[in-house]
Amino acid sequence: MQEQYVSFANEQTYTLGDIVARFGGEVLGDAQVRVSQVASLENAQACHISFFTASRFQKQLDATAAGAVIVGVDARDATPKPRIVSSNPYAYFAKVSTLLNPVPAIAAGIHPTAHVEEGAVVASSASIGPFVSIGRGAKIGERAVIGAGCAVGENTEIGADTWLYPRVVIYHRCVIGERVIIHSGAVIGADGFGLAREEGRWLKIPQIGGVVIGDDVEIGANTTIDRGAMEDTIIEEGVKLDNLIQVAHNVQIGAHSAMAGCVGIAGSAKIGRNCTVGGAGMILGHLQIADNVSVSSGTLITKSITKAGTYTSAMPFSAHEQWLRNAAHLRHLDSMAEKLRALEQKINELERKQS
Repeated sequence: MQEQYVSFANEQTYTLGDIVARFGGEVLGDAQVRVSQVASLENAQACHISFFTASRFQKQLDATAAGAVIVGVDARDATPKPRIVSSNPYAYFAKVSTLLNPVPAIAAGIHPTAHVEEGAVVASSASIGPFVSIGRGAKIGERAVIGAGCAVGENTEIGADTWLYPRVVIYHRCVIGERVIIHSGAVIGADGFGLAREEGRWLKIPQIGGVVIGDDVEIGANTTIDRGAMEDTIIEEGVKLDNLIQVAHNVQIGAHSAMAGCVGIAGSAKIGRNCTVGGAGMILGHLQIADNVSVSSGTLITKSITKAGTYTSAMPFSAHEQWLRNAAHLRHLDSMAEKLRALEQKINELERKQS
């Protein structure tokens, strides 16, 4: 028998009234109901608060044992349970989850096994973990957390309240803003793929720019952001990057854009503000993407986009045999287009003769 998963309960509890006083919204039902943790509709118990965002989950809502639920305005009467009504229930759930799951306190100080080179400045409130290496001239801001095994290069700046999880590597002369989260395995500031060809061989072009990351950015595990060739690679404030993303040299990503896993952005592309790129989306180099553009999963962008909107190039999947037939037709599109143009010309000639 499969064991049912139930999220743990915290010692700290909040009434629905407490939560609404903090985040707004409207309580329907008993405002004195206390919750200590969030959980899914399926797994929630009386101490949990869950959320409901779509009518297709009505059966789960009807059956849930949750003590309370967060619902949208259009679903205010979808359940008799105590509930908080919000215009954006998913965002409200995120706030409640953050309230119930605060970041654990980290003791300030430098671990005995850490190596801090001469000239580096580490704030007294920062936490430097085991086997960390901090280069000459680096600056670590107030309450920053540098996890075990991280490497911070020479003259790199880490802002206040930034959190580097274990084994993050940040090369020399990078600037990381405040409240940035960088997950394990990320590499910031490695050389961009700059090469020149001469007589059948590749010559390396020194990458002398840096990487500048704004405030409130989050960078996923094993994501790589290359330093600029001559100017900086720039990630503006509020950007959210998933795991396993490649950002090449001199790329600029506008504020509050978000990208899912396995996205690749080639050198010198400029992405606007409030853009999204679905998983495995690819953007070629030297392109410009306007603000408020959404790129669908698996889409290859080969030209600049000047207008806001959603753009998709990925073909829908199909059975392999059908895909082979369609692929065969694709190989003959050019000749088919020539035949259509010829037929169109003949039709036009016949119409002229009949008129």
